[in-house]
Amino acid sequence: MLVHRYFEHLKDTANRLPWDSIVKCVKLLETVRNNNGCVFVFGNGGSAATASHFACDLGKGTIKEGRPRFKVLTLHDVATFSAYANDCGYETVFAEQLKNLAKSGDIAIGISVSGNSPNVLHAVEVARTMGLYTIGLTGQPGGRLKELVDLCIVVPSNDMQVVEDLHLAILHAVFRALITEK
Repeated sequence: MLVHRYFEHLKDTANRLPWDSIVKCVKLLETVRNNNGCVFVFGNGGSAATASHFACDLGKGTIKEGRPRFKVLTLHDVATFSAYANDCGYETVFAEQLKNLAKSGDIAIGISVSGNSPNVLHAVEVARTMGLYTIGLTGQPGGRLKELVDLCIVVPSNDMQVVEDLHLAILHAVFRALITEK
């Protein structure tokens, strides 16, 4: 049955995730929180939804007495996003916002299943020139994003839905690690 095959593929892919990269992502986020930095998360379509979900988890779900709060923003505000798209071109919608908001020591997390979304790539390039640490979440084989970021978490599949499912699962695991760390 097709439904069963989907979940078998999902399970098999999950078993091959890059665990070391995921753990490193947790450590980087702990560092930026402790250094009072900001996390910027962005993507297109389903990846934008994943970015928003993760930002909510970080911003609200990690609050604990005696521990710094995460400063986290998505770059998907419709008015700002569409103004940059209309006036400057779609490839600038994330990068221009980073120029306004980010500073050295912050983290930019770009999510792109293909790893080749021009606006995500441009934002990562700008983030790097500004001194941000860059993290990418992508699918196999990683696209250009894999080569541009400091840390890339590549889901070992080129099935868009499986990759999107596992991006959210990875970020949920990162969130869980961040709320249980000492």
